[in-house]
Amino acid sequence: MTKKTSGLIIFIVIMALALALVVLSVLSGKIEKPPVKMMGSDYVAVLSITGVIQAENQTYNQEWLLTTIQHLKNDRKNLGILLHIDSPGGAVYEADAVYLALADYAGSGKKLWAYLGSLAASGGYYIACAGDYIIANRNTLTGSIGVISSQSVDLTGLLDRYGVKVTTITAGKNKNMLNFNSPLTGEQREIMQSIADECYEQFVGIVAGARNLPLGDVKTLADGRVYTAAQALKASLIDEIDTFDAALDRFIRGFSGFRQERRIETVYLEYTPKTTFVDFFLQSARSVRSAAWDGNPVTAAIPDALAVWLPPDIRFPAYYYQLK
Repeated sequence: MTKKTSGLIIFIVIMALALALVVLSVLSGKIEKPPVKMMGSDYVAVLSITGVIQAENQTYNQEWLLTTIQHLKNDRKNLGILLHIDSPGGAVYEADAVYLALADYAGSGKKLWAYLGSLAASGGYYIACAGDYIIANRNTLTGSIGVISSQSVDLTGLLDRYGVKVTTITAGKNKNMLNFNSPLTGEQREIMQSIADECYEQFVGIVAGARNLPLGDVKTLADGRVYTAAQALKASLIDEIDTFDAALDRFIRGFSGFRQERRIETVYLEYTPKTTFVDFFLQSARSVRSAAWDGNPVTAAIPDALAVWLPPDIRFPAYYYQLK
């Protein structure tokens, strides 16, 4: 058997395995999510919010987070949440939805504190404002109270220089605004500025209400800059600077005298994307490409062929609670 023939056979076998893994992954997505582990005693939850706040990425998932908050609100065994935030911010829509969900949680009478990790800026600080008490690490950077509504890149001069014609057919004079082939007009700038201003007013209003600060004072602070923990404490954007362990200990001790006959447990909850067979297979395929299988042109091309059927960014997310 020649090297080329053996490589072709291996290629066919891998393709068959790839298709089988796709079917298994799709079917697994239809299986009901495993139930959350029930706690036998009262507990507090340390809920991690990590990474860019958006619909979904490798460290953050909006659906998982909102579902988790709702579960904790409805669980009689849960006494409170200590948020652990380490995020540069993100989308206004998702950040506000989480803030409202947490405000609803706190409104049910449960205790809600926020601990700021290395970075809790913009949307990360927005979410922290739902907490009754905010503690930061001494090395925390926070603040960045401001809004970016859009970004415009005008490439019309470059296109003209090289004779490239790009035509977009629209109905509505502002439908093509912010497109690279359309200069930003004064009217369009005002439109996008109005959106940023509205979101900004909402943001500073939340900060003013949460921190019991005059709105004018908050607007002075809210110029988009980040603050160190010491600066944030002086500006009353946080309540205290301490370590996470000390913050958690104080949070738990706040329940002293509550059902003393039962121990208060601590449950750590964080989003972790489940690694699927497809993820494992694609990683293995990339390793195969690196090795190039002794230079065999057929086997070296396997990852490229798989990419047609299985894009490198394919994901079948699964959401679950991780208890530590």
